[in-house]
Amino acid sequence: MKKIIAAALATTALATVASAEDITEFRIGLLGGENAQDRLNSNECLRAYTEETLGVETKLFAPADYAGVIQGLVGGTLDMAWLGASSYAATYLQNPDAVEPVLVKINLDGSYGYHSIGFARADSNITNLDEMEGKVFGFGDPNSTSGYLIPSIEIPQAADKITMESGEYFGEVKFTGGHEQTIVAVNNGDIDAGVTWADGQGNWEDGYNSGALRKAVDAGLIDMNDLVQIWKSKPIPEGPIVLRKDLPEDVKAKMIALVDNMYDTDKDCTYSISAGESLGFDPITHEAYVSVIEARKAKSN
Repeated sequence: MKKIIAAALATTALATVASAEDITEFRIGLLGGENAQDRLNSNECLRAYTEETLGVETKLFAPADYAGVIQGLVGGTLDMAWLGASSYAATYLQNPDAVEPVLVKINLDGSYGYHSIGFARADSNITNLDEMEGKVFGFGDPNSTSGYLIPSIEIPQAADKITMESGEYFGEVKFTGGHEQTIVAVNNGDIDAGVTWADGQGNWEDGYNSGALRKAVDAGLIDMNDLVQIWKSKPIPEGPIVLRKDLPEDVKAKMIALVDNMYDTDKDCTYSISAGESLGFDPITHEAYVSVIEARKAKSN
């Protein structure tokens, strides 16, 4: 019996080694939303844990825009990323076999939704969309769910006169390049209002519990008392952590376990990689994003 067990273990070990040889490094893409160095710093703990877990060199990549991560995943040059729902939809529509969703961030109340938040400076006398007529409205990235896709659909539904055509209802509709850029532009008075993402839970003064506003507060970029919320979307499904579909199965299993257990093993790292307070990450599947894929498809037609 011992020989059988030993033989089975040896076979398993050989299979693991053979599978591990299929990858010589692991590459994690970091979606835009804040400056590249801050993204690298926030995810350094994940990089180090991954390198230790897989036993191969692990690198972080922080492209200038969302498209850089999407193309890296579609082309197979990235192995993992935390995408927004719209970015996942874009990746899936370009290549359904490129990646698979495996985990999603869980809010403190157990949900996995978030919101697109419209905001302006508190001293701007803008408190709602009615007061944005003729004003400059900033959006983050064309591939962002909360920074463009959802607001571009829901904001025109707020009133018949509102359109997303620059110069019609809004004086100008412009892209800033990312969530942090939008927040800074509104805070500095460079644009009248913008949209970004937050879980919508906790206190406004803290930038909510998690999201781009919380990250900006933590970074000392803004004081939330200087800003006011002017619009809030319906709940949006939180974007998935995805893995390259043709990675070895043991690599996928190790990475899923690593991130899934992060909340129990290192809460500081969890806070860092999940943009604020959360309960960590739980399993998710493609089915959670079918509606966003359809919305993205309809938008592109």
